[in-house]
Amino acid sequence: MTRARLLTATALALTIGATTGGIAVAQTAPSGDFPLPYDSQRGVFSFATGLEGSLPAVVQVTTLGVSAGPSRDGAEPAAVSSGSGVIIDAAEGIIVTNHHVVADGQSYRVDLADGRLLDAELIGSDLATDLAVLRIRAGDLTQVEMVDSDTLRTGDLAFAVGYPLGLDQTLTMGVISGLNRSGLGDAVEDYIQTDAAVNSGNSGGPLLDSRGRLIGINTSILSGDFNGGNDGIAFAVPTRILLFVVGQLRASGAVTRGQIGATLGSLTAERAVELGLGFVRGAIVEDVVPGSPADRAGLRRGDIITRVQNRPIANAGSVQATIGIAPPGTPLTVVYQRDGLQSTASLNVEVPSDTAVQIGSSTIQAFGAGFADTAGGTQVQAVEGGSAAAAAGLRAGDIVTAVGRRPVRSLADLGPLLGARPPLVLTVRRGDGEAEVTLAP
Repeated sequence: MTRARLLTATALALTIGATTGGIAVAQTAPSGDFPLPYDSQRGVFSFATGLEGSLPAVVQVTTLGVSAGPSRDGAEPAAVSSGSGVIIDAAEGIIVTNHHVVADGQSYRVDLADGRLLDAELIGSDLATDLAVLRIRAGDLTQVEMVDSDTLRTGDLAFAVGYPLGLDQTLTMGVISGLNRSGLGDAVEDYIQTDAAVNSGNSGGPLLDSRGRLIGINTSILSGDFNGGNDGIAFAVPTRILLFVVGQLRASGAVTRGQIGATLGSLTAERAVELGLGFVRGAIVEDVVPGSPADRAGLRRGDIITRVQNRPIANAGSVQATIGIAPPGTPLTVVYQRDGLQSTASLNVEVPSDTAVQIGSSTIQAFGAGFADTAGGTQVQAVEGGSAAAAAGLRAGDIVTAVGRRPVRSLADLGPLLGARPPLVLTVRRGDGEAEVTLAP
């Protein structure tokens, strides 16, 4: 019965033109618009035709540091990490990979699919999106074609390419399991989720559509295995974000993000219960800087942002995924809830303020972190991905008890101390312990 149904479905899907040596030769789909991925010469279904042109653009990236062991010159390069990358500009030798692949490296090596081994130069990297740009000097390179990730749909086929677990270039297939994924932290998050197999070594490699076009950069997985094995849940940075970040890194080596003048926190289940809300997706406005775009648009402390530019918001990171890649002056439409009622606000993105410390009505924003007084003390409410505070290891929920040797009992104590010359050593209470965080912007 199963075989009969399968053959019936195949007969409906294919127009059989001929039979050669017992192998059915498919011509086109019934609509006649597009040929199905069927190799009539070999009699097999295959996506090779669409993908083969992109595979030479996928490279292996090895990050080198200084060996701690003995060597003749005392500074022998040693591999500290390895991952994948993809060439997006063959003429300039531009490769995109992950920030975590190149982090802490002193030099970089790229293995091309044709066997060439080249030194690479780091142009820049961005912690918040986990993207980095390398450059190699070589001729006869292949670049991948790119497609707008906003055109993707859940259920589309997806192919991950890279160099996992010490293997040579490897291709795996799955589907797009979800879009606009966030909630892994408070960084810039708007991931493509796929079940294509992604393992250690795939980081920085491309996620391709069935025509071999770049739709994202593989960056992380969720795994129930302590060894980080594949469980069919992988995430890729979409080309929508990649284009913005890579463009800035190529232009200046760093990323400057827009802002709206609001400190945002993620709506967790605990916060939702505390606020009496019946939903757990959104970003809480912790405070608004006077005179900022958020202030002029009428946003207030306690508002819950649920959509930006018609994109659903899961947490503070997904707000930044839209605001952070919008050029200054870009108008945005923000949907929010206040006292159980839904409202809409319009505002324009601004360039970040040159002022390191901004004091709002009930919070302080400094070095990419928002601080507010709570019953437990002066608490870190939110930390912006890629900021000086994030790089220093400051976390949402930390209670600041001192800056240097000066005690902090409230925002009134904290504000002047944050304005001192860096580096600033913050003593924070974290859970049942205590930690020191050094801010050195």
